[in-house]
Amino acid sequence: MAEKSGKSGLAFILGAVVVVLAGVVWYISTGGEVPAADEPEIQIDLPDGG
Repeated sequence: MAEKSGKSGLAFILGAVVVVLAGVVWYISTGGEVPAADEPEIQIDLPDGG
């Protein structure tokens, strides 16, 4: 029974390593920048008053 527990623990750790490696590869392939949310472009034009 302990052997099954050990195998599932190893599988969990291996899965976590795969996820972390995928994240690192994605981070490197995007140039090291996490894409930010698009910010709206706001422009306010005030009258000259003259």
